[in-house]
Amino acid sequence: MAQQHSVIIIGAGPAGLSLACSLAQAGLHATIIEKQPREALADPAYDGREIALTHLSVELMRQLGIWQLIPDDEIGLIKKAQVQDGVSPYSLDFDHRQNNLEALGYLVSNHLIRKAVFAQADSLDNIDILTGITVEAVRTDAQQASVTLSDGPVLQAALAVAADSRFSETRRKMGISASMHDFGRVAIVSRMSHARSNEQTAFECFQYGGTLAILPVSAQLSSFVVTASGKQAQALLALSDDDYRNEIRKRLGSRLGDMTVASERFAYPLVGVHADRFIDQRFALIGDAAVGMHPVTAHGFNLGLRGQNTLTKAIIAAASRGQDIGAPQVLQQYQRQHRLATLPMYYGTNGIVKLFTSESPPAKLLRQAVLRISNNLPPLKWAITRKLTEVGGSALSPLKSTRSIPQPQHDSRP
Repeated sequence: MAQQHSVIIIGAGPAGLSLACSLAQAGLHATIIEKQPREALADPAYDGREIALTHLSVELMRQLGIWQLIPDDEIGLIKKAQVQDGVSPYSLDFDHRQNNLEALGYLVSNHLIRKAVFAQADSLDNIDILTGITVEAVRTDAQQASVTLSDGPVLQAALAVAADSRFSETRRKMGISASMHDFGRVAIVSRMSHARSNEQTAFECFQYGGTLAILPVSAQLSSFVVTASGKQAQALLALSDDDYRNEIRKRLGSRLGDMTVASERFAYPLVGVHADRFIDQRFALIGDAAVGMHPVTAHGFNLGLRGQNTLTKAIIAAASRGQDIGAPQVLQQYQRQHRLATLPMYYGTNGIVKLFTSESPPAKLLRQAVLRISNNLPPLKWAITRKLTEVGGSALSPLKSTRSIPQPQHDSRP
């Protein structure tokens, strides 16, 4: 016998768990399926990734009760940001004081976000988390979505949602294609302590032959991100800690003084993904399964949070009217809004990466021109700041509760 559920979410990453929390907060039930064991979700290992969160993301996490579970001393403030090109000392600068903000953004280690969002989801009665299980098949029709699990059961729901990474197997099972861009680069991430304060400044230098980014964890501890070709990355990973530190100092100069490697180095191939559509019959994609971003604009997880919020609002609107939460018009509303938010960001980011990694003479001249124009044209700089910080994004509004609304029946009326 198939087991009936409201919404089935495949993938217990931050996006999938956040969606479950959003639905649960509104009084709906969510079932999450995850191939990892429960222990890995409850206490994830440090993976080197630091997530830059916008003001909108912090507000959404606060509404869901996730932000409150992250220790204050584990939250880094990004108060300034600088972008440099090549060997030029000129930089595009952003400062929180110019915009009357506490910070431009907030930095939290990825494993702490994962731990907090799992703890919140696990504490809610109307969320079931099934771990150590894979999905064998996903089928949908006009009445329901059916998910067959590796241990035998078949789950049925009004809606199935995939949140299982940018290389989503569920997306492939549903026959949804995606545009993928392999940047041919590897990001090497690690923490380093340093003698001089980073002054809570995020720094990115598009050097010739590679990119170096620094994210402020605390005053004298930063996350270093080195982007290199595959062969260069292998050589960098093979270096001893002392030799790696010397390599970073050579690239950075004396900006932060003496440095010490403070963590393991992790390598992540850079591949961008944008699904050609976000929905199918009684099925939706969120998180990296919908859009997997290059990290240069730091909007990957932020877009994931925004996407699950957009989907939840569409679901709640339907539920409040007593309508089918998996109906085509509900999913089309989500797709329309989220593609409008993601397409310009995805292709704009890819364009930035292409320009600032090209070393042709015309590209170098254009890179310098872009930095100077962005720095000296106030309306443009203001627009860039608004996009990067997402200040005022709370216009997406808190989630409306449906606790007093009966659970919707499967209703395919237009």
